[in-house]
This record gives sequence, C-alpha cells and structure tokens, in this order.
Amino acid sequence: MKVAVVILNWNGKQLLEQFLPSVVKYSSKEAEIYVADNNSTDASIEFIKANYPQVTIVQNSENGGYAKGYNDAFQHIDADIYALVNSDIEVTENWLTPIIAEFKTSKDTAIIQPKILDFKDKAKFEYAGAGGGFIDRFGYPFCRGRVFSTLETDNQQYDDTTEIFWASGACFFIRSEIYHQLQGFDEDYFAHQEEIDLCWRTKNLGVNIKYVGASTVYHVGGATLDETNPKKTYLNFRNSLFSLLKNLPTSSLFPIVFLRLFLDGIAGIKFMLALKPLHTWAIIKAHFGFYWYLPLMLKKRKETTHKKTTYYHCKSIVLQYFVLKRKVFSEVE
Repeated sequence: MKVAVVILNWNGKQLLEQFLPSVVKYSSKEAEIYVADNNSTDASIEFIKANYPQVTIVQNSENGGYAKGYNDAFQHIDADIYALVNSDIEVTENWLTPIIAEFKTSKDTAIIQPKILDFKDKAKFEYAGAGGGFIDRFGYPFCRGRVFSTLETDNQQYDDTTEIFWASGACFFIRSEIYHQLQGFDEDYFAHQEEIDLCWRTKNLGVNIKYVGASTVYHVGGATLDETNPKKTYLNFRNSLFSLLKNLPTSSLFPIVFLRLFLDGIAGIKFMLALKPLHTWAIIKAHFGFYWYLPLMLKKRKETTHKKTTYYHCKSIVLQYFVLKRKVFSEVE
C-alpha cells in the first residue's frame, strides 16, 4: 500500500521549521512525504530544499486555498492513500501504523482520521476534529471531544476505532481512488468545511469513514484563520449551507435549509448581543454568498448520489448545548 503524506503550504516557513521535522522523522519509513506549495512568496521552498531533500515539492501555480491546493497537487502524486496533513500538525511515533492496518483490513473504509489533540495543551482535544466528527439535522458540526467551544480532556475515552460522519481536514487519510472518483474537494468552498462535504459525498457512495484512536497527532489550530476572525465565520456558515444543499435527501431539503437559515439568524443576534457585530455581518454576507451560488450548487446537487439514510447524529446540537446544557459528546442524545 503506497502512502503519500501531503502537507499543504502557503507562506508557512515558520510552521515548516517547527513541524516538518516530526513528519519526516515518524513517516519516512512508511510513506513518501510531499509539500504542496500554494505559490508561496516567503522562503518556504528554499528552506525545504536546503534542509529536507527527501521531501518532494509539488508547486501549485496559485494560492487557490485548501480545496484547490490539494486538488491541484493530487494530479501529480501517485499513491493508494493520501494523508492530508496541515502544516501546523505534530505527528507522533508510529502514527501511521494503525491507520494503514485499518485500511488493509477494512476494504469498505474510504477515509480515516486519527485522534487530534491540542498542541498548546496536549491533555485536551483540539477543536478541529478531536475524536471524530458528526453533524446534527441542520448541518452544524461537532465532534467527540468537542461540542461548540467546549473541549474535553483526553482520558482515553476515545481510544477506540469507530465509524464517524466526517474527518477533520487538519489531518485525515483517503483512498486516492475515492478522492478522484468524487473529483476531490469542491473548490467553491475555498477553505473550511470542504472536508465535511467530501465526507458526506463519500458516505453517499455507501462506504465508511472511521476514526482510529490508536493514532495521535497534535494540532495548533487557527494558524491560518483564527476562530475570532470574521472571515472564518463567513466561510463556515456559507459552506455549511452549501453542503446541506448539495447532499440532503430530497424529502427534507427545503425545510432543513429554511430552518438552518433561521437558526443562523439567531446566531447573528447572539453575536450582536456579545458585541461582535463583525461576526453578525459575516453571517449576513454568508447568506448572500449562499444565494449567489444557489444555481451552481443546485447543478452540483444533480451530480451527487443521494442515499436516503440518516445523516445526522442528533436532531439539534444547538438545542442540546445551549438550552439543555449538554456540553460533552457523551451527554448528547
């Protein structure tokens, strides 16, 4: 099984200096290592060439964001398994072994995510992915180990191997055959939640997505866009609506999208009351962006295979978290 560990980089020399050593040290025996560069203008490429000649550089012609960056790079990388690794990820010894083993024994598994802990507090799960991702009926994402802003301490409660709905774009593995069958990420997302869309489309093929807790990585998080950045709010809200429109079963499409727009409005009011008007404005812009892309997303919907299966873990994570005060995954019904 040929594995390619691919780090997407854009002007990330400092991150490469800090985190590339662990990837090289703990991955070289089992995988080929690549850096896909999104047309950086800093000294990233010179740094890699001077210090890590064993790392292959794939040079993209532009900074097309996360989605296009990987799509472009994977046109030039031959492997059975693609490991997509953020440049702010520290990997651990033998992190690849249990994941490769799971791919070999579970032929119907298309995507796998490792345990993702917080690099800044290694006893805690990290926001982006934690112990594997799920969505509620309205498309709001949450994780085992992270519900909204509540992060759990890692007490080995998620050291299992289990099915999940989505794997974090910070670090996940996908069979190249599936990736190319689905034509990769939707480049109209640019960044944020494109992995949820890809995972949903993967699920619609009838194959599995798993979390393997025997593999651990540490993620800095927010190295590209901090959670306090209104642009991140804009992308998350807009792209979540994209995923609903493209992937929901036909019978529930209109009511779910309508209710989601209403719930987003409540979120905008909450941001305003918290004296964060820029985030309220970001949600408003996200809705206008959604309407602008509506014809295109409806066209893409026709290209998606739809399964009339339950896609959500719970009906409303917003209700459970904010009203019923269920703050950790084990309390969510």
